[in-house]
Amino acid sequence: MKDLRPALLEQARILLAAAEVAPGPVRSPCMSVCRMDAASGLCEGCLRTLDEIGAWSDLDRAQRLAVWQRIEQRAQGGPSQA
Repeated sequence: MKDLRPALLEQARILLAAAEVAPGPVRSPCMSVCRMDAASGLCEGCLRTLDEIGAWSDLDRAQRLAVWQRIEQRAQGGPSQA
């Protein structure tokens, strides 16, 4: 499977930079590759935990941005960074 971390990292950086100057909705990080990695506990597509995925629709803007920040860190550090 193609490593989606570089694309996800770029998206996270763009979204987080834009969020500082432009308020508004925060889009989902879903990459339509909904498959969990047993070792890391992260989705192989979006690098979110099951808890983050399940809670997404109930999160406010600040919480969603915090998830994106964790995704950015995970994408930089590799798939085992849960």
